[in-house]
Amino acid sequence: MTKVVLDASALLALINQEEGWEIVEKYLPGSIMSSINLAEVVTVLMRLGIPLNKIKSLLSGIMKEIIPFDESQAYIAAEWYTKSKSLGLSLGDRACLALASSQKIPVITADRVWGKIDKEIEVILLR
Repeated sequence: MTKVVLDASALLALINQEEGWEIVEKYLPGSIMSSINLAEVVTVLMRLGIPLNKIKSLLSGIMKEIIPFDESQAYIAAEWYTKSKSLGLSLGDRACLALASSQKIPVITADRVWGKIDKEIEVILLR
């Protein structure tokens, strides 16, 4: 089982069965997610009118390991700002990359611009 970090876009692709969802499903048993990216997913689903209790139930059946965003990851996320300033990555993007960097594992995303990221971590693109 390969351990990977899921970006919010990857988990949403799985939930909505969008292009590339099968890739996420394949890696799901070894996947982890930052609490920051979990907040992004929950926000998107709440905007769609899904009640919070249903979201919690859905996500607890999918994501087994949510990693709290800590001080160490905060500094790594800030470093990612400098490394990727030209790509316009959000704080959520950089939090995801910080987790992947700190764990030294690949990250899965549907965001194509991540394909231009410095290759110090492996990026698996869904599309």
